[in-house]
Amino acid sequence: MTSLLRLRTSRVRHGFRHGFRTPPRPRRRTALLAVAALTGGLFLSAQQPAAAGPNLIKNPGFETAGTGGDGMPYCWERSGWGDNDFTFDTVADAHTGTKALKVELTRRVDGDRKALITESAACAPAVSAGKQYDLSLWYKSTTPDVSVTLFRHDTTAGWQYWTDLKTLDLSATYQRAEVRTPEIPPGTDRITWGASVYGTGSVTTDDYVMEEVALPPVGPTCTGTTAECADGRWEILPTDNPVRSMHSVVLKNGKVLLIAGSGNNTDNFEAGTFTSAVYDPAAGTYRVIPTPDDMFCSGHVQLADGRVLVMSGNKGYPSADGTIGYQGLKDSYLFDPDTETYTRTNDLNDGHWYPSATVMGNGDVLSFGGLREDSSGSVTAERWSAAQNQWLPLWQVNQTWSYWGLYPSMILMQDGRLFYSGSHVFGNGTPGTGSAIYDYDTNTVTDIPGLRNKDERDQSASVLLPPAQDQRVLTIGGGNIDSNPEANRLTDLIDLKAPSPQYVAGPPLPQGTVDLGAGPQPQTGGQGKMYGSAVLLPDGKVLETGGALHNRANPVYESSLFDPVTNTYDPVAPDPEARGYHSSAFLLPDGRVMTTGDNPGNGTWNHAVSLYTPPYLLKGPRPEITSLIDTEWLYGDTQRITVDRPIAKAELIRPAAVTHSSDPNQRFVDLPLSVDGNNVDLNVTSNPNLAPPGWYMLFAVDANGIPSVAKWVHLGGPPALAAKAADPAHASAHVHDFAGDLAKPAKKPQKKRTSAPVSKQIAGCDRHYGSANVCVPTVFPDTVRATTKARCDWLAANEYGRLKVNGKDDPLRLDPDRDGVACGKGDVRSARS
Repeated sequence: MTSLLRLRTSRVRHGFRHGFRTPPRPRRRTALLAVAALTGGLFLSAQQPAAAGPNLIKNPGFETAGTGGDGMPYCWERSGWGDNDFTFDTVADAHTGTKALKVELTRRVDGDRKALITESAACAPAVSAGKQYDLSLWYKSTTPDVSVTLFRHDTTAGWQYWTDLKTLDLSATYQRAEVRTPEIPPGTDRITWGASVYGTGSVTTDDYVMEEVALPPVGPTCTGTTAECADGRWEILPTDNPVRSMHSVVLKNGKVLLIAGSGNNTDNFEAGTFTSAVYDPAAGTYRVIPTPDDMFCSGHVQLADGRVLVMSGNKGYPSADGTIGYQGLKDSYLFDPDTETYTRTNDLNDGHWYPSATVMGNGDVLSFGGLREDSSGSVTAERWSAAQNQWLPLWQVNQTWSYWGLYPSMILMQDGRLFYSGSHVFGNGTPGTGSAIYDYDTNTVTDIPGLRNKDERDQSASVLLPPAQDQRVLTIGGGNIDSNPEANRLTDLIDLKAPSPQYVAGPPLPQGTVDLGAGPQPQTGGQGKMYGSAVLLPDGKVLETGGALHNRANPVYESSLFDPVTNTYDPVAPDPEARGYHSSAFLLPDGRVMTTGDNPGNGTWNHAVSLYTPPYLLKGPRPEITSLIDTEWLYGDTQRITVDRPIAKAELIRPAAVTHSSDPNQRFVDLPLSVDGNNVDLNVTSNPNLAPPGWYMLFAVDANGIPSVAKWVHLGGPPALAAKAADPAHASAHVHDFAGDLAKPAKKPQKKRTSAPVSKQIAGCDRHYGSANVCVPTVFPDTVRATTKARCDWLAANEYGRLKVNGKDDPLRLDPDRDGVACGKGDVRSARS
């Protein structure tokens, strides 16, 4: 069959198309696939599945011929996409009986081909929400690029791709492979599945089985108060954080790197006092680390080997009169968790105060945005080469000359492109719709529609929802320090599996209390928050916590759990400490959440540290991973663990590297199970874009959502990826055709330029008053009248203290008596006269 003949139907299933179709626009993928290791636990031919009832597959051995004229057996259909040559044949080379089904790719540029159970009520097995099913088949293959792929029928949205479950190894003889589905989500009444071939070669399959899993019922037992078991509990640690840290990185050994630099304190900057600390959760102790540069508002990301790449930082604070703004460093460092020391790398090509940092599927890092050494906006994209262990020179990095703003949230998609969610820091969003997809390989930017109030997403939080395979992003809250409105309650959701994805409105954020100067009071109307944090939890939910109503003022006390399955928020106990600007929240390996920091506009700092115990840790004993055969994992691997009792799921969670509500590398990667009693084989994705190489926390979770303590495992890495890439015939992961028909036109690079103009007051602070670490807002909240007295009353209520006037200008009219001190007694009298 020639490449011009493609299977076709009018039905589009989130990028998977049957039938003849126009080949997709060429797009070179960046995904690389590691060598799949043969392991003893991969095929469980002797296991006894925990199953009840008969085989739910009709015509499981292909013995009954179909009547459709395409040669496919009864209740089986062809599927696939992309530019490839393929055949589907019913063959006599059977495992049992007289027939088997062979799918072969003889030429491939991209895409896959797969035989699936027919998507019909007559053929597709019925399923029940909340249940799990064991799937098995016998197969042999001439390519390692084969995956068991699962679709589901949503009673509202119809048929759609669900997930890849398992990568099958090369096998010259018939082998049995088994894998368990995740829990069936609400609204799903049927599933279909089969073997996808995504590399040149063939797979022959036979004797499909699908059985419902009969998990033993285990009732949760509350081990706290009734309120704690519903909402969790917070505690304040007895020892304060010794540094003014605004960057938090959970290290591969379970410790936490807390980076302060000068800590937004000009005295520290002038004295050259730059600090970091390493916190040991097991011992409850801190170790202050010599820090070579002002890493205040730098970027950071964890590399494949567990070192932390820290880029840019603060070269200089704004001048007293506001004519010079913040300045970004070109400096870059590596932090080694083993020695707890920093070492210098080569410099970036440009300064980047507040840069993004996204790790790619091959271990490289892309960085955008921030402020240059002269306080203008950087339009220079930077690329860290994992192979060369350095920043690449400018001429080796694709450039669009776009200004992405400060800390733009750039999330790696499953095909290697980047999704800019619209979350950023300071002021308005970027021009256009506020969110976009950036394709590094074609060097194009495509606007994505639907994000509401794009210019009020300043210090909103965006997160790739669990599991990463679902490719859904949630954006939470936000404000605007330029106009300083009340922060909003908006949450928006986007499904990047759609052919042309766009944001849709999510449920509004729950409301808590807000301190407007007279103590916490219930939020009203549309009051939400900016400066919030979003943390992926091992039960598959997202904790959102912390925040404030205005620019560095008015803390909001509210926390909730977002459930990606139901798209709902469940309010839980709030952090008792204020957590606004420069705060962080992150998951620890024991399943608790740690929060630090708060830096109000008056320049003070909250050194108290909070720990949140989620409700899942108060429901009874935790499952335990009693053995882990190997901590070095490869893509497409199957890795065996032993647990002390049945589990419902397992996942890898990438440890946090968070600052300013932003951690674009945070992700939760599902590990489909193959279960043999207490021995569980975990099936690792073949796609490094879903789980970039590095260290991960491995959690096992029971049917009540109670997680184990995490084990640390190391996934892939540049050597493994390079080994796979050396074989061109098998150099691609199973990348799906998602977001392949974008409605908006792709934009080519802008005209080459040096920088983008940026206001010297980009931080929303009027530098005519106080020191550089004090933020008198350029625009006061709407509730504050534009009078000297009202503004001075607001500053007093927020404990600003004595404010010196810098220079002769008084743009906010805080010094009418012109004595050089804002909001003195004479100023209020002068304003009244």
